[in-house]
Amino acid sequence: MEKIKVWDGFIRFFHWSLVLLIAVLYFSGEEGWMDVHFVAGYSVLSLIIARLFWGFIGSDTAKLAALLHSPKAVLNSIKSNSYTRGHNSAGSYMVLAFFCLLLVQGVSGLMTTDDILTDGPLVQYVASSWVELASSVHKLNFDILLIAIAIHILAIVVYRIRGKNLVKPMITGFSAGSELKDGEMKSGWWGFLILVVILSLVLYIWGLEPLEMLFS
Repeated sequence: MEKIKVWDGFIRFFHWSLVLLIAVLYFSGEEGWMDVHFVAGYSVLSLIIARLFWGFIGSDTAKLAALLHSPKAVLNSIKSNSYTRGHNSAGSYMVLAFFCLLLVQGVSGLMTTDDILTDGPLVQYVASSWVELASSVHKLNFDILLIAIAIHILAIVVYRIRGKNLVKPMITGFSAGSELKDGEMKSGWWGFLILVVILSLVLYIWGLEPLEMLFS
């Protein structure tokens, strides 16, 4: 069966980097490794911003417009077992949910404090009521994010049982399906370049101190 390119290199890097960084965020937060936690958090925030940029100029399967579907289309995609090029409608809703949850997590983290030793970089600039709200949201939102991850993994398992391997295309970039058609693929290196620029700016503005502590 013919293999069709469905994911560019940047999208695959983005996906697996998030898997790693969310794990780092969880364990560093639990263990109190706050310098690691901050650097990982800035990295996730930079990834999401770069991904949103790539959603306008990237490959057709990476476009934000490709994630917008009607509720009816979502229900139909859940019932169907046919291959789609990129995310199906239900998967698109999950991707959008992850974007929102990760943005909330990143922005709230910038204004979060533990009232003892660790403050986010924006704590000193916002009202105490906003800091209190952000700190509560940061904790609650991560629990919601973990639930969303569990649902995502469950969906992957269900599709695998139904004969569709969603993991392999996110590793290789290719999917096999006679009904799939070629689309526009952009070089993932442009996405990497955008990420490097954004991550460099974010780390320069907020991340120099935790980086120095990590490597001192």
